[in-house]
Amino acid sequence: MAITLMINREARAVDAAPGTPLLWVLRDHLGLTGTKFGCGIAQCGACTVHVDQVPVRACVTPHDALEGQSITTIEGLAGPQADAIRAAWEAADVPQCGYCQAGQIMSAEALLRSNPAPTDADIDVAMNGNLCRCATYVSIRGAIKAAAGKL
Repeated sequence: MAITLMINREARAVDAAPGTPLLWVLRDHLGLTGTKFGCGIAQCGACTVHVDQVPVRACVTPHDALEGQSITTIEGLAGPQADAIRAAWEAADVPQCGYCQAGQIMSAEALLRSNPAPTDADIDVAMNGNLCRCATYVSIRGAIKAAAGKL
């Protein structure tokens, strides 16, 4: 049975089996491949999206529990915080392999939207659970601080 999800400010009809994780609906049903599969157990953060502006792990979130809520993926992320973060990420050459970066950016944007001047401790809490296989944590923190400075 098809349901309608609001994804990136657009109503999208989705016909997927009940309980299908949002990650697979985004990637396989809707072609939004910016959200990555990392671990499948909500521990790495590669699949982070926003649901009603709150970061959630799409790999363990059933799509059919989200009807009537606003879902934002990396493809739809917009606004001053997103622009500042993307610019800072590029200026600092944060990505190495890039696999985790969509999830990192989604978490960082939510942080700066709620706290435009985060401390190191604030960054640690907000980014906890976003793992980077290349260990670019210092660059990520620097980019978040640079983005905050531009806001």
